[in-house]
Amino acid sequence: MQHVTLNNGVRMPILGFGVYQIPPEQTEQAVTDALAAGYRLLDTAASYGNEEAVGHAVKASGIPREELFVTTKLWVQDAPAQDNTRRALETSLTKLGLDHIDLYLMHQPFGDVYGQWRAMEAANREGLAKAIGVANFHPDRLLDLVFNNEITPAVNQIETHPFFQRTTDHDLMREHGVQHQAWGGFAEGRNNLFTHPDLTEMGEAHGKSAAQVVLRWLIQRDIVTIPKSVSPDRMAQNMDVFDFSLTDGQMARIAALDTGTTLFFDHHDPEMVTWLSKRRLAG
Repeated sequence: MQHVTLNNGVRMPILGFGVYQIPPEQTEQAVTDALAAGYRLLDTAASYGNEEAVGHAVKASGIPREELFVTTKLWVQDAPAQDNTRRALETSLTKLGLDHIDLYLMHQPFGDVYGQWRAMEAANREGLAKAIGVANFHPDRLLDLVFNNEITPAVNQIETHPFFQRTTDHDLMREHGVQHQAWGGFAEGRNNLFTHPDLTEMGEAHGKSAAQVVLRWLIQRDIVTIPKSVSPDRMAQNMDVFDFSLTDGQMARIAALDTGTTLFFDHHDPEMVTWLSKRRLAG
């Protein structure tokens, strides 16, 4: 497995397993299968409702804790966010059955962001979160956080796929020592990604699928990726991307697919900001 080194020296697998949109009743088996396939980076979130199932699979696996890299995420908190963030982290740790998180991400750039970040900094200092970062932060919000706080986010997890490549974001993150991580790497199959003629043709040249080409493209850009699947065969296929490389010409062909526009939702859309800012998790 290839790793990246975060800005605080923590090593993170470049390829992991995400559990977004996997129902809680299916998550334990999916994570069990993913661990058996060799995944060691697991990505969940409080808002996914399946942290407990992830924890059960981790415990049952018998894999030493130091071999695993577990990410979870903090949902939007009301003020006083510092107190609420600590409670949310403790709840996640309890559900996961862990004494620390390898990477704790602020899931959305809303709510009392500074209060949330200060509490996350404290958790990092105490060793409850080995690294802390953010998700869904556009460059302006990311730089504001970087310039006005003690700890620079180790990671920014953002929508990234062949149709929305985030090149400007990527360059800015690299400049400031923030690791780029992709969510939605397969664009949830939109724009016929899995059968896209260009991606399929490139895959055939290497004896790989279009999906494997996309994962390899992300890895060659030094972007951490967390594909999701409930199929053990697909999990194994998604791991089988370290025995080939895309040529410069192929990377350029994929670059040409960029539309520069989200395929999901815009964090600058007032309606989306309202919904995310007002949504609260039960319990």
